[in-house]
Amino acid sequence: MPIPAQTFLMGSDRHGPEEAPVHRVIVDDFAIEQHQVTNAQYGRFVAETGYVTVAERPLDPADYPGAPAENLQPGSMVFTRTPGPVDLRHINQWWRWTPGASWRCPEGPGSSVNDRGEHPVTQVAHEDAAAYARWAGRTLPSEAQWEAAARGGLENADYVWGPTAEQAGERLANYWHGDFPWRSESGYGATAAVGSFAPNAYGLSDMAGNVWEWTDDWYRDGFDADAADDCCLPQNPRGVTEADSYDPRQPQFRIPRKVVKGGSFLCADSYCLRYRPAARRPQMIDTGMSHIGFRCAVWI
Repeated sequence: MPIPAQTFLMGSDRHGPEEAPVHRVIVDDFAIEQHQVTNAQYGRFVAETGYVTVAERPLDPADYPGAPAENLQPGSMVFTRTPGPVDLRHINQWWRWTPGASWRCPEGPGSSVNDRGEHPVTQVAHEDAAAYARWAGRTLPSEAQWEAAARGGLENADYVWGPTAEQAGERLANYWHGDFPWRSESGYGATAAVGSFAPNAYGLSDMAGNVWEWTDDWYRDGFDADAADDCCLPQNPRGVTEADSYDPRQPQFRIPRKVVKGGSFLCADSYCLRYRPAARRPQMIDTGMSHIGFRCAVWI
């Protein structure tokens, strides 16, 4: 879908500090896919190229000193519902490293995407998404491109559909409805087929919820303090460098991080409230998860 060149307000001063400050940026014309890349689309890419994703490759013990042997099997991170209410400060209660989990088996051995061809592909690391984009003659979007597309021309709105949250009886996005992380309302709590919810003003589906989406920008908390200065607007900004993306709170993990956007079916109002265009979080580039996918873009 074509996205017109524009100047827009990026970020938010009303939510997490990683989204601030609000600042005006310029993006040139580009196009972005109408929906997230599906399992069926990714399957065609794999069938044509023989590509093997990160989650399907054996791990080198030298790269993970001290890791238990069971964690060195090919696999990925899988969301697992808890049996009841839990302390939401400890995400290891609902995330499990699962040998055998991959885009083909998103929940691990015994699961399959055979009946989920139109659901977004998940369990893809950044290089897996980038490889598909190259095959398709496209790229992963920058964070600024993604956010401009998600906003749909709405100036500084909190949500892709407007300024106010979803109201009772509305069905606007696939985020967690119910008690996170153990009990969801019917029709929620898992990925949905792309296009199951109304598109935004640019005709783009699932720019809020369903799965987080990889961008091609390196991550750092927040934006430069002078970003809000309108004297010299950044044009097609690309964020920070790879060296800036390492997590200073976890120096033992020397794995760079990219920005993911859009929230997922796991975003709950009681927990993260990140199914918003300004919301952003870091993701280590070597790790896929059962709530992260992507869509592609191209300059026009």
